[in-house]
Amino acid sequence: MQRDGSDEMPTAEDALRSLVEGNRRFRKSDGAASAHGWSHELADSVQRPFAVVLGCSDSRTPVEIVFDQGFGELFVVRVAGNIVAPSVVGSIEFAVSQYGTRLVVVMGHTRCGAIGATVQALETGAGPESKNIRDITDRIAPHIQGIIGPSNSEDVIRQAMRANVRHSAEHLRRGSRILEELVLAEGVLVVGAEYELETGFVRFFDGVPESLLVPPSPGSTPGRHTLFAPRD
Repeated sequence: MQRDGSDEMPTAEDALRSLVEGNRRFRKSDGAASAHGWSHELADSVQRPFAVVLGCSDSRTPVEIVFDQGFGELFVVRVAGNIVAPSVVGSIEFAVSQYGTRLVVVMGHTRCGAIGATVQALETGAGPESKNIRDITDRIAPHIQGIIGPSNSEDVIRQAMRANVRHSAEHLRRGSRILEELVLAEGVLVVGAEYELETGFVRFFDGVPESLLVPPSPGSTPGRHTLFAPRD
């Protein structure tokens, strides 16, 4: 995201628009920002990321590429299942308070392995053998167990992923004093999103201001999947 000479941090809404436009470029194969090579100028510049993104560690979800953003433009935290552990909260608090970043995005994705492992643990009653992996699934399980049933279709798994994203976003809004104060006083925005591995499309579905929502198309279920930025 290019900023003017004042280097003023964009508002959360403007930052969100930039991510939407970047994802559109990515889907059209028009992206260029991520192709920048290393340079002294970029390495020596002061950090001024316009958005913080908490994403999953899945190798198929490279955040900067998905949003077509270049060196120093995003502050990215990645952990399996985009869970909100104390170190993750601290990293996001640091970025928002130190750099003046006004947008935080929690981004899950379809076919998430961490969600799949959690669903399996809930179905069988047996968690992963590794206590470290179990720490991840144990953090996800309470927020999706009401969704999981005897027959878990692809749609149910997707609902579970979205529920996990919503919980992580709400945890950041309400579980961090620093972030909660910045949301109220400085216009910081925490939103939830999902990345479709099948299409490359990023859908923002939680915490998006009404002014940026696209009205539902004729015939769609009102309020069910209101999209920010329609598909091209």
